[in-house]
Order: sequence, then C-alpha cells, then structure tokens
Amino acid sequence: MPEALSPAELRSLDRAHVWHPYGPMPGRQEPLVVESASGVRLKLAEPAHGQDELIDGMSSWWSAVHGYNHPVLNEAARNQLGRMSHVMFGGLTHEPAVRLATRLVEITPEPLRHVFLSDSGSVAVEVAVKMCLQYWRSAGRPAKQRLLTWRGGYHGDTWQPMSVCDPEGGMHELWSGVLPRQVFADEPPAGFDAEPDAAYVRHLRELIAEHADRLAAVIVEPVVQGAGGMRFHSPAYLRVLREACDEHEVLLVFDEIATGFGRTGELFAAGHAGVSPDVMCVGKALTGGYLTMAATLCTSRVAEGISSGEVPVLAHGPTFMGNPLAASVACASVDLLLGQDWQREVKRIGTGLREGLAPASGLPGVRDVRVLGAIGVVQLDHEVDMAAATRAAVREGVWLRPFRDLVYTMPPYVTGDEDVARICRAVCAAAREG
Repeated sequence: MPEALSPAELRSLDRAHVWHPYGPMPGRQEPLVVESASGVRLKLAEPAHGQDELIDGMSSWWSAVHGYNHPVLNEAARNQLGRMSHVMFGGLTHEPAVRLATRLVEITPEPLRHVFLSDSGSVAVEVAVKMCLQYWRSAGRPAKQRLLTWRGGYHGDTWQPMSVCDPEGGMHELWSGVLPRQVFADEPPAGFDAEPDAAYVRHLRELIAEHADRLAAVIVEPVVQGAGGMRFHSPAYLRVLREACDEHEVLLVFDEIATGFGRTGELFAAGHAGVSPDVMCVGKALTGGYLTMAATLCTSRVAEGISSGEVPVLAHGPTFMGNPLAASVACASVDLLLGQDWQREVKRIGTGLREGLAPASGLPGVRDVRVLGAIGVVQLDHEVDMAAATRAAVREGVWLRPFRDLVYTMPPYVTGDEDVARICRAVCAAAREG
C-alpha cells in the first residue's frame, strides 16, 4: 500500500491535476477531503468550520438513498467480487444483469418490457433518443428525427441530452449554435397540486400537432424538473402528453433518472399520473450510489420496430454494459428499497422538510419554499453565493450543494428525524447567508 497522503498534499495534487464537475481548471474553491462515509455522515480528513463530519443532505447527487457503507450492499459487492467484477456483454450474459433487467421490468409501468443497460444517466438518455430515431427510420419515416420538450429541463451533459436541456437558462447555452435544434414548449406551470392550466394544455397539444410529421419523441422529466431548476408541476400534463403523442404518432420518453426509486413519493414519478411512456430512463439511485449504472427501458412496440428495420440492431454497446458488480449491487439496492416501507420513510422525511423549511419563507431574498416527497427546495430571488452558502451549511454540520438561485436537499431515506431537522437548519442558514 502506498503511504497515505496528508489532507494538504491531497488538496495540492487535486488542485494541480483534478478537474471537478462544473468548475474551472484549476478550481477556485478548495474541496473538502472526505476520509470515509457511513450511514448519512461523511467523515472529513480534517475539521472544517468546526465540524469533523457532515450529514449528507444531497444523497451524493441523489443516488445514495440507503446512505453509505450499508451492510446489505457491501455484502452484495463482496459476493460478486469473488465471482467476477466484469465481463463483456457482447455475446455473453450473466445472472446479475438478467436478474436486474427482470426486476426492472417487474417494477416499472406496463408495458415497458425490454432493458438496455448502460453506465450513466446521460448515456441512458442518448440510448433513448437513438431508440426513438431508429424506430421511425425502421418504420420508413426518417423525417421524424426531432425531439420536443419543455423549457426548464435537464437531461445530462452528453450531446443529445444537452440538446433538450433548457436552451437559454441552462448550463449548455454555450452550445446552442451547434447542438441539434429541438422543439421547446414553454416551461410547465409550477405547482404539483395546481389545477391544470387550460391555455398551457392547448399550447402543448398544438405544438405537438404542428411538428408531428418531424417529431420522433417528446422527452420530459415527469413531475420534477431536477438540475434545470428543481421545479414541480402537475401530473396532469403527463396525461396530456400521453394523449397527444398517441394521437399524432409520436413516442413519449420519461427521464426518471432523478425521480425514480421513490424520491417523489411514488416508486416512479409517472405513477402520479397513472400513465406509462414508450421509453423510460433510470439511474442515480439504481445502485444506491455504490457504482455507476443506468438503464433505458422500452416497450415491445419500440424494440420490435427497431429489430425489424433495415438495420435490425441497436448499434450501441458501452464497454461496461451490464457490469456484473454494478448489476449485483443494483439488485440488492432495489430489493432493499422494496423490502421496507419506503413510502412511509419518504413521507416522514417530507413532513420533516415541510416543518423545518417553513421558517425560510420569512427570510429576506427567499422567493419560494417547496417540498415534494423527500425533496426540499428554497428558491432565492438572486444567484446564490455558493461559497458563502456552503460555509453556512458546513458550520451547521451539513453538506449541501446549492446552485443558481436554489438551496435544496434530497436526503437519504435512512436519515433520522433529528438529522432531517438539522439539514433544514442548514438549508435556512445557507439561504440566509447565500
């Protein structure tokens, strides 16, 4: 084993060589060094603002729903390591991948029947787009190659996903001149419990009808728009999209990468609307935050359409597709979630967030406070000072990652009531000082 590096040495090497997400090189802010993690706590290599450990209010970007160092997931990883950590998926198969695909078909909405495994959420969206474009090409309608979405969305950082992120307010505006040109509806009216806006319903229907001859698919994040703004909308608009897509021969894609596996209070956010897409993407919480893995599910109609076309294969094959180690942990994570009363836990966290974040509505500069499932959001009327907001949260013993005008939290489902209350105090402090 190499000699351990001191925190100062790690920071120095990190600054010299490591490019962090959504940041410059070298970075302008020194990251905190995490030594280990257990439960909902991150143990720091050295104290920061008087704290030796931090409650993770982010579930590691919404993935670690069971917390860290979970014995069930650790055992699944160890058992699989003793068999094989990886084997190519071309021409071979194995039990972990077969079990995972079968389990996903069992728990996702009918009639999703077929599963394409990949190694990140963004790639899962790329695969979904490729499925939709190839479906229509195989059907003899190659002109149907554009996508429709609504503004305020986020679908990942690779090419096709960037093209359906918000073209003006999003982080990919830089590429607006070179990305594929898609069709954008207005952002959905805010409010999960709000009555559907008749004018907006007309707007969606008319836009889909107008572009139907060239639309391969509509793609949206159901109920919650994540990194595009943490906005909640009525499930009724999903039913409108389903009806309009059926009427005008357009496929419907739901990006459930952030919303899947219980985060909104339903196992999948589509459940709030009682509708099913033609293609669905899942990721993030799929492996409980242990390993990177995602999946794109589709109906038999889509799969058979592609497989009977002029090119009867989906020409996509990530090197680590179906990785047995990730698939084993994913199976254990899904079983762990479904083997408990996860709805009660999500509801409990939601109740704590509503109570704990209520005082934020009276803070100067706060525009809105909203909670859905195990998601709590404080929206400011100005761009958040990330450094100041992060310091304020760390002083409270909590790790948060604010962005744009938002201070928000998505705690692990195992977060206790006292820790939820502490997270809320940290969110309020970050909103006050950021």
